[in-house]
Amino acid sequence: MRRLQGKTAVVLGAAGAGNMGQVIARRFAAEGALVMVAGRHEAELASLAAELGGRHAVCDITAEADVRALAKAAKAWTGRVDIALNATGWGLLKGFLETTREDLERMTALQFIGPFQFFQAMTEAMAGTGGSLIQISSATATIMLNDHAAYMGTKAGVDHVIRCIANEFGDRGVRANSISPGLTATPMTAQAQATPGLFEAFSSSYPLGRVGTSDDIAEAAVWLASDACFMTGQNLQVNGGLTLRRNPTREEIAASVGAAMTRR
Repeated sequence: MRRLQGKTAVVLGAAGAGNMGQVIARRFAAEGALVMVAGRHEAELASLAAELGGRHAVCDITAEADVRALAKAAKAWTGRVDIALNATGWGLLKGFLETTREDLERMTALQFIGPFQFFQAMTEAMAGTGGSLIQISSATATIMLNDHAAYMGTKAGVDHVIRCIANEFGDRGVRANSISPGLTATPMTAQAQATPGLFEAFSSSYPLGRVGTSDDIAEAAVWLASDACFMTGQNLQVNGGLTLRRNPTREEIAASVGAAMTRR
């Protein structure tokens, strides 16, 4: 039997072609879930929903009304919400002293306030049945990376919100966990992948010898979403052991890129 058979799942952050949210949505559907995909770009969402035999909804995570409407639509569709996953994010790379108030407000709206309100709405939608809440976090919520303070801070903050939800709503059957990838081959990192030597600079930091893929994260998400998961309030470090070590410094990255460019 497929692991998510009969469950209704909401995946927010699935509007980018081939992004992590889409990969996870496809895995959920392959495991038997009815999947509602959500994000900001309707054409891409409609195409994905048709492929999966599911539904779609336009939702900007920074707009509380959108988030509430998404939860309501998902509950109205099948009468229940069993899985709610947030895969939205913005990979801001900017020096600490150069980060502006506008940057902070945008990052906080997208990666703290928005997820907080998303999980509020989905927790309410799970009333009476319980379910699994999943946040895509980041290894950098734990270990350092240069020029990433606003991103790291908001991801770490939501990890603690997940712990709070798990503690408060466990007796109502709600589980809440987060997943922390490291550097991952996704459309968001396409520019980095295209830079000779950059991914190689990171690979040596991974005990398992490679950077992650969206499929790695999707496999972990399926387990967290399944009834086999007896875990809540936890952050899974699905990053090949990166957090046992560290990310490369900017000097190490520059040296790796420089060496790769010289070899070309």
